[in-house]
Amino acid sequence: MRILGYLDHPVFKITVFKTDTRLSLKFENGDFEQTYKFRPTEHSNSLQEIGRLRDDNFLEQVDQRFDRMKADFSGTFSRNIQPEEEDEFPDII
Repeated sequence: MRILGYLDHPVFKITVFKTDTRLSLKFENGDFEQTYKFRPTEHSNSLQEIGRLRDDNFLEQVDQRFDRMKADFSGTFSRNIQPEEEDEFPDII
């Protein structure tokens, strides 16, 4: 797999990867990422052509999915990871 290039966006880091049989469009936002894999066609073989996929509607859906991912992870984290117990002794300053 090699990096075909990067697509500009003010919030997400968008990387395009290429293998012999697939293209991958990866969005990163903080600790979370989404990857969309697809087969290249005659109309989606270059970085410029793949850049057309990031229309406003798609980017809004990606953003909403990141929000859901963050909420899902926050929920499972708070349900399953117990807060650390406080020390029995006060802090000495």
